[in-house]
Amino acid sequence: MARLHVAVGVILDDRQRVLVARRAAHRHQGGRWEFPGGKVEPGETVVQALCRELEEELAISPTRTSPMMRIEHDYPDRRVSLDVHRVSAWRGEPRGLEGQPLAWLRATELARRPFPQANLPIIRRLALPPFLIITEPLAPGDLAGLARRLQSLAVPARGAWLQLRLPDWDDRAYGRALALAIRTLGPRGVDVTANRSPAVARRAGGHALHLNARALMACEARPEGFVRVGASCHSPEELARAEALGLDYALLSPVAATASHPRQVPLGWERFRDWLGRVDLPVYALGGLGPEALELAWAHGAHGVAGIRGFWPPRGSPP
Repeated sequence: MARLHVAVGVILDDRQRVLVARRAAHRHQGGRWEFPGGKVEPGETVVQALCRELEEELAISPTRTSPMMRIEHDYPDRRVSLDVHRVSAWRGEPRGLEGQPLAWLRATELARRPFPQANLPIIRRLALPPFLIITEPLAPGDLAGLARRLQSLAVPARGAWLQLRLPDWDDRAYGRALALAIRTLGPRGVDVTANRSPAVARRAGGHALHLNARALMACEARPEGFVRVGASCHSPEELARAEALGLDYALLSPVAATASHPRQVPLGWERFRDWLGRVDLPVYALGGLGPEALELAWAHGAHGVAGIRGFWPPRGSPP
C-alpha cells in the first residue's frame, strides 16, 4: 500500500491560537477536527501544495511558513506521510470555502476535541510553548530578590515556561525557590521546570525536570515521576541521547555569541539546522537570543527560543 503524501498547515496567530477545521462526515476520519492541508500532487513541493490547499479550502495565501515536523502513520485502510509546516503569516481572512466549520483554539483546548490519530503528535508538539525563559544568576538564598524578579517578568503573549536555574544555591534553598516560583507563576499560566536533581525537584513539588548535558549523558533511562523532562545539548551526540531517552524537548546552544560565555564559538544557524535534521525532537535555540528571534528560529527548524537576558527587564525596573 503506497503512502499518501500530505502537506499540513499549523496556522498560528500572534496569541499562539491554532486554526482547525472539522472534516465532512463522508470523508476518511469524517467528523473529526484536523489541521488544514491536503495531498501533495506530482511535481509540487510541500510548500506549493500547502499554499494551494489553503487557498482552495480557506481562501488564504500563506506568506511565511516554516518546517515543523514529519509524521508517518498507518491506518487500517491507508498509510500517510504528513509534512507539517507552521504558517505564521498569510493574506486574506480564513473562511471555510467547502462549508467546513472552523475554530481558533489554544493548545490546551486541542486535546478536548477528536482528531485523527495521525494528528496527535502535532497536538503534543503544540503543548510546548515557543519560549523557554531561564532565570538570571542570583545571590545564593536570596528568595526576596527572586520574588521581585519573578514579579517583574513579562510573560510573552504566545506563552512560555520558566526554567529555574540556580546552580550556586544549596538544595534546601533551591527547594524553597522552586516552590516560590510555582506559586508565583502558576496563576499566570507559566509552568516551572526544575534544573536540579530529580530528588530535589520531587521534594519541592516539581513536576517538570531539566537535565544539564552531564546529567543527560549519565542517564540510563528517562527520570520517572515527571510529566516533562528536557535537557541541555551542545552536540549531535547529546541530541541523539535526548531522543533515545524519549525526552520531551532539548535546548541546543550556543547559537549566537553570548555575554555569559564570550569565549564559546557559536554554532550559527546553518549548523544548528543541520544538527536538528538528525533527530526527531522539539529543540529550542539558545544563546544570544531573545523573543524577537522566534521567526528566525522557526525558519531553521527550531520549536522555539530559550534565553536569559533577552527575556528579563533591566534590574530595578518596576514590576
